[in-house]
Amino acid sequence: MILPESLSVSMFAFALIALAEIGDKSQIVCMTLAARHRHWPVILGATVAFIILNTLAVLFGAGVATWIPEWLTAIIVALLFGAFGLHTLLSHEEEEENEEVEERPGHGIFITTLLLLLVAEFGDKTQIAVAGMAGNMDPLAVWVGATVALILISALGVWVGRTLLQRISLFWVHRIGGVVFLLFALLAAWRAFQLLV
Repeated sequence: MILPESLSVSMFAFALIALAEIGDKSQIVCMTLAARHRHWPVILGATVAFIILNTLAVLFGAGVATWIPEWLTAIIVALLFGAFGLHTLLSHEEEEENEEVEERPGHGIFITTLLLLLVAEFGDKTQIAVAGMAGNMDPLAVWVGATVALILISALGVWVGRTLLQRISLFWVHRIGGVVFLLFALLAAWRAFQLLV
């Protein structure tokens, strides 16, 4: 049974994290992936990633981000986003606009979503916020509120991605998605450069 105090902590965590994540890279990643693949693997990959990230944040607090140097995390993020961006831009698939986009066997979109979000969000502002709240409030209530918020915001991104596919040619979805991933890769590479210099 959830106590009223725990419920208010969960609602506070939910509101704070949801506001912080709207339009953030994790939502854009889900939107872009869902425009090209089946939505369930994207949602499940995002869900597992956020469960892991929030569990780490609650258990270890902000100190978990210090285990791996920030510059190394930024380089890994840049490489992952760059590789996925190039893959998206270089795909030469001829698909009809109205054809349902299906995940192709072996492409592992669940794993792709999971890895992209795990690395991109590790040590991010929302994970640090969750760690900070968990240090001052009921950790389980913080975890529940933050995790539900992240999953719902990701699901919203998936819905936007699927809706986008109905209005824009798949060719342009591929190109826009590839450019977005490459922009994230450049930002991460710039961050790594700043940290190393």
